[in-house]
Amino acid sequence: MMLDYLTYATLAVLVVLFLSSAIRILREYERGVVFTLGRFTGVKGPGFIILIPVVQQMVKVDLRVMVQVVPPQDVISRDNVSVKVNAVLYFRIIDPERAIIKVGDYMSATSQLAQTTLRSVLGKHELDEMLAERDRLNADVQEILDQQTDVWGIKVTTVEIKDIDLNETMVRAIAKQAEAERLRRAKVINAMGEQQAAEKLVEAGRTLAREPQAMQLRYFAALHDIAGERSSTVVFPLPMDLLGHVTGGRREAT
Repeated sequence: MMLDYLTYATLAVLVVLFLSSAIRILREYERGVVFTLGRFTGVKGPGFIILIPVVQQMVKVDLRVMVQVVPPQDVISRDNVSVKVNAVLYFRIIDPERAIIKVGDYMSATSQLAQTTLRSVLGKHELDEMLAERDRLNADVQEILDQQTDVWGIKVTTVEIKDIDLNETMVRAIAKQAEAERLRRAKVINAMGEQQAAEKLVEAGRTLAREPQAMQLRYFAALHDIAGERSSTVVFPLPMDLLGHVTGGRREAT
């Protein structure tokens, strides 16, 4: 009786061990790459999966978008400026078979490839382009990475350059350059204002020259403005042509 009990218990344990090693449940975002006696036999999932213990093995693959931080890289720009650049990489697996069979560790391989590609692409551009055209550089890095990781069954969706760190000397030089640029723009705007004011004065002078009475009114307006100032002595030049207009008017009246 005791022997039969031990036999049943042993069989029950063996059945439990068999089921635990044979049954797999994969989530919606997971796939299982199945190998039978070391040979690839298919991709299964999601849901309930049954494997033959010892004979079959399965490797899980996550199909969700993964985020990987590219550590800071020393980059020398085309105009010989040394900077440190880091980035963020977004990718996902679209072919579990190639991601497991074609590369040993797709996470490490993608990270190393992103680092070398980032240095290669940014090294072809000048510092001003790195700072002003970041979107275009992101697209260039993403396109190159996507082409090279396609053989691994990986799709690189986005590459974002986070920080471009400069040394203190370059920061001061860029600040001086920006200040000089602002000063240049201020001088250009001032010169343009002077030019426009001169053009308006010439136009006003031509208009007053055609109408002598308008010139007299302008002088009277100037006198009115001077009279409003707090001064005991007012010196005002009286042009001869204005006297001529006044005396000429008196003679006509006489």
